Amino acid sequence: MRVLTLAAGVAAGYVLGTRAGRQRYEQIVAGARRLASHPTVVQAQERAVGAVGAGTDAPAKPARRRSSPSTSN
Repeated sequence: MRVLTLAAGVAAGYVLGTRAGRQRYEQIVAGARRLASHPTVVQAQERAVGAVGAGTDAPAKPARRRSSPSTSN
């Protein structure tokens, strides 16, 4: 009988937890969509894309080599 009671409690907790979890997930998704469509964020995204796109036109500068420390005594 105790196992049955435990199983019923676990099942009820799981169902209630997933419903609450889904609601919170939907709140987070709605907030993220609102944030992503905010004019300031959209403008920043466009500037970032433009900066990255402009950076790909120029050839990359080779990295400077570091001089290795002298190992002679």
